[in-house]
This record gives sequence, C-alpha cells and structure tokens, in this order.
Amino acid sequence: MSGRALFVGDVSLDLTMVVDHVPAPDEKVHVHSAVEAPGGVVANAAVACALAGAPVSAWLRLGEDAAAAMVKASLAASGVALDAEAAAGSTCRVVVILEPHGEKRLLLDPGVTMYPSVEWVRARSLDGIGWVHTAVYGAAARDLAARCRAAGVPFSLDLEPATFAEGFDAIADIAAGAEAVFCNERAVGLLGSEGIDRLFAAGVRTVVRTLGPAGAEFRTPEGGIIVPAPSRVRIVDTTGGGDCLAGWFIAGRLAGKAGAEALEPAVTAATLSCGRLGAQASYPTAAEVAQFRAA
Repeated sequence: MSGRALFVGDVSLDLTMVVDHVPAPDEKVHVHSAVEAPGGVVANAAVACALAGAPVSAWLRLGEDAAAAMVKASLAASGVALDAEAAAGSTCRVVVILEPHGEKRLLLDPGVTMYPSVEWVRARSLDGIGWVHTAVYGAAARDLAARCRAAGVPFSLDLEPATFAEGFDAIADIAAGAEAVFCNERAVGLLGSEGIDRLFAAGVRTVVRTLGPAGAEFRTPEGGIIVPAPSRVRIVDTTGGGDCLAGWFIAGRLAGKAGAEALEPAVTAATLSCGRLGAQASYPTAAEVAQFRAA
C-alpha cells in the first residue's frame, strides 16, 4: 500500500485526573496528578499513526474556543496535517477519572466536534489517500465509506459501542468492505451470540480485537493469531490505548506489513502508552517503540 493515512471523525480536549477512589455524593476527593491534552478516538489514532512514521492527514470539526486552538497546535506538533471545518460552538470536552488500578470513568460533553458535516466531507478529495480510518460518530461516515469502496481506497472502522446503540444492523452497511474493524471486548459482546463472525458476514475483511493486558488478536474468516502484550510495563492509564494500537497498525499496513506483522509493534506501542497518563500525551515515538522491542 502507499499514500497518506486519512483520519476522519472526533476530537476532544481531555482532562485526566488520578484519584484514590470515585467521590461519594457530596464528597470532595483530592487529585494526585492530572494532565490536560487533546483526545478523541479518531484524533488519537491519527497522532499515533504519525508518531509511527506514516504521512497523516485529518479531517476534523473544531469549535470556536480556546480548546480548538490547543488541539490545532498539538496535532501540528505531532505531524498531523489538519483540515478542519469551523463550527459555532465548543470543542468536545472529556473528563477522565482514573483510579489506582488504571481503569477509567469518562464524562463527555460532545460539543460540535464529534464529526465533520456531510457537505464538508463530500467537498474534499481522496486523491493521494492510501487508507481511511473513522468511527461512526456522524452521518458523513456512511457517505465516506461508500466513497472509499467506489475508489478502491482501503478503510477501517473503530467499532465504538456508543456508535451502534441501536444494534449493529444500523451500521452494518457502513462496515461492508472495510479492510479492518477495531473492537474491544465490550463491542464484541454487543454484537450478540455471533460475535466477530457477524462482522465477517457483513463484509468486513479483517478484525483487530483488543484484549486488554492480554494483547490483541488479528482475525480473518479463516482464523486468528494473538499478539501478547509485553509484561514489563506497569499499567497506569488505559485511556486511548486502543486508539494508539489502531494508529500504529494502520501505519504498518501502509508500510507494506501483513496484518499480524503490523500488529506486533502496535501492541507494544499501545502497552507503552498505558504506562503513562493521558491519551495522546502518552503515545510513544517510533524510536521509543524500537528501543523497547530491541531490549
């Protein structure tokens, strides 16, 4: 494969706070440490892909507030070429409450930045794009997937549970023909008794299933292979770990690696990200991943 990786979808400004426990009603709990940095399922994957060494563009929607300026500066610093639709309103904000065991609770105010508009996305060209990645947070995702199929551009979906609250049948036509679908155990559970086989029945070609501390699995209709996570990383914050994995996997595929081969450094990068606070703020560079794998 060749060309740029294009990421279309959501972006946010995240505030991550580490606490001993979740507050009880009317209880004030002191925060041990905190980090504020851009986030968002698709924007996170874009940053990870750029840090992995791929040429990356992003089509996002930004509000008219200070958070939007922070997002722009951060994406530029990470090497992401941003094309942003301006919208009246606020950038999505996320509060991440993190307990000592590393798991999280999220509060999300969507604002206006969950997905660019249908008209804005249609007005943009896919020339030079070698892979498109998105999550179905907006109506334009259906049209974008159809354009990818018509143009022969490989595309992938992050199967976020929030994007198919009405059941997978509501978005099955979007997934049809996807080169890869990324999902966690919760998303697989929501697919019903058929699980991942339901994705293949819808026309998905490959599936990357994240398995938490066990690593990740690369699946085709013929079978799968599990890539274990390195065990010598102390897990601090799992926020954005799956997004990091997706970005690195896509970078590997664009570099010509097969599925399982692309997944190996992606699992390492995602695990390293979980050893630090935040989402994008925690993502390792290609040099850091290479050094860790060599050791």
